[in-house]
Amino acid sequence: MRTTRFGQISKLGKIVMTILTVTLTLIYPFAIWLSQGQIEPRYLSGLLLVLIATRIPTLKLNRLARWSALIALLLVLGAVWQNALLPLMLYPVLVSLAFLIAFAYSLQTEQSMVERFARMTEPDLPPAAIVYTRKVTQVWCVFFVINGSIALATALWASQAVWSLYTGCISYLLMGLLFGIEYLCRLRFKRRHHV
Repeated sequence: MRTTRFGQISKLGKIVMTILTVTLTLIYPFAIWLSQGQIEPRYLSGLLLVLIATRIPTLKLNRLARWSALIALLLVLGAVWQNALLPLMLYPVLVSLAFLIAFAYSLQTEQSMVERFARMTEPDLPPAAIVYTRKVTQVWCVFFVINGSIALATALWASQAVWSLYTGCISYLLMGLLFGIEYLCRLRFKRRHHV
């Protein structure tokens, strides 16, 4: 009975941490922008530290997750040491880079990242679907390169308002648009291949 209750608490805890992480991720760019000139960057770095702390329990602690957490901590230290916003503004670049590495690495393995996701609902994928999921993984790699590049460019050369608008709104809209387009392509693929 204790194990079941502990398992439920653990599961509930992960859900709460995931919700907290998503919420913090969504408000992070706007918190940076709204605090402009009112809160020193070294104090704002606490927000990124909380974001890192909420992400760690929800991640599988593989090598990439450990490196991402370490680099994020270095960004926090850079913000505290220099009392500068730039290290904090580089966090979305780190996120895109981590996703790019994970998706690109999966292309070197037997199952691409999208295939792994697809097998969660459809364990027996036909060969045509495996080829399709590999192509979708490649498309996501291109998206992460473009998204990370724009996030980097806005952090380095644009105003905080433009950076916040892109990293806090436009990038999520583009991601949603890509999800939507891929969903429509998947439906068409399934009709054509009778999957």
